[in-house]
Amino acid sequence: MNRRFPPLNALKAFEAAGRHLSFTKAAEELFVTQAAISHQIKTLEDYLSMKLFLRKNRTLLLTEEGQAYYLELREAFRHIQDATERLLAKGAKGALTVATPPSFASQWLIPRISRFSALNPDIDVKLKAVDHDEGFLQADTDVAVYYGKGRWSGLHAEPLHAEFLTPLCSPLLLTGSKPLEVLEDLKFHVLLHDSSREGWSNYLKQFKVKGVNVNQGPMFSHSMMVLQAAALGQGIALGNTILARPEIDAGRLVVPFAERIQSKESFYLVCEESQAEMGKIQAFRDWILAEVESERDANL
Repeated sequence: MNRRFPPLNALKAFEAAGRHLSFTKAAEELFVTQAAISHQIKTLEDYLSMKLFLRKNRTLLLTEEGQAYYLELREAFRHIQDATERLLAKGAKGALTVATPPSFASQWLIPRISRFSALNPDIDVKLKAVDHDEGFLQADTDVAVYYGKGRWSGLHAEPLHAEFLTPLCSPLLLTGSKPLEVLEDLKFHVLLHDSSREGWSNYLKQFKVKGVNVNQGPMFSHSMMVLQAAALGQGIALGNTILARPEIDAGRLVVPFAERIQSKESFYLVCEESQAEMGKIQAFRDWILAEVESERDANL
């Protein structure tokens, strides 16, 4: 036998309107118009062939039938909410696999991940290094950190730190035979490149620096390799100060110039749209975004 089931949107509208005894407040709660609530209530009344609300002296009242129906639905909605919370609670346990570029993992995430574990002892984090995002998540990955412009079809993407690029070098280069005093002094030093020479080219063009050969200097496949080479005094890197923070704080790298540029790309936290609010994924999103926000506030 087929069960008769009213339209779900109409039930949601009725429950909210019955709880508030106001179509206006129900509309505000459900982010729809008052007219939409009225339409849904009429749809439900037509389906049931009975009136559920009465208007008396500008006051909205439930009919006797409407009151009885509302009390039953209120309990049903409460059961649904409780079941959902129990399911999400189960989802807030177990393993969480995070895919991330090696540089971001070693320079930013790993030094902080113990704080997440302390707050979420029931979640075991598994870090997986990926060189390049593939525009989708592998089946064994829950969340990932991608580098790009934030446009990945079907994925929920939230920006982390904005990326500012600036020259970075060993403090030894500041007092050598060719000290770094102005940007033009870069022509006396080896430039270190991350994946391509485009970064240095854009930087020098931005500040109208002439006479620096961007076609010289070694190239590295990962940002952390560039930073390591710079810390060893092998040249000057155009680096992200967020990723370089451990070396800067330890004194292995310094920022010789105030000039910096903002990259058109940055790091994003991504997950499947349908899972963004699920248990352990929501917990990790809340934590990493709070970490980023606290660091942003500290740098203001």
